[in-house]
Amino acid sequence: MNDKARFIKKRKHARDKALQALYQWQLSAEDLDWIRDHYQQDQGVAAGDEEYFLELLYRIPAQVEELDSRYRKHVTNFEDHLDPIETNILRIATYELEHHLEIPYKVVINEAINLARTYGADDSHKFINGVLDPLCAEMRKHEVTG
Repeated sequence: MNDKARFIKKRKHARDKALQALYQWQLSAEDLDWIRDHYQQDQGVAAGDEEYFLELLYRIPAQVEELDSRYRKHVTNFEDHLDPIETNILRIATYELEHHLEIPYKVVINEAINLARTYGADDSHKFINGVLDPLCAEMRKHEVTG
């Protein structure tokens, strides 16, 4: 496996663990430091991009209202059906669109869809895609149209 493939695999692992940790945080309101310790000690975070996991774990809760306001305007007819998994997938994707311009928007969408297929309800990947397409057009207009 080359360095780029290894990097992508570690980043996917970090995103996966961050989704699980953010879900736990949202449902339990446990302290982020406790969740961090749990994931570092018992959930194999070190096998991935640990620094990226920590960034997502701490920065998303710190910006949760802003992130939610960005994607929620693209959640039409389904706002009452947004479950904690979909909510946190959208938070991660929105965070990446805003703060990680080095990640192409198509990769952000693809990673979010993959998380939804793994952890979400049967058709949640379609819902995630339906929210992220217009969000990307708004947040990464130059990239989407260029």
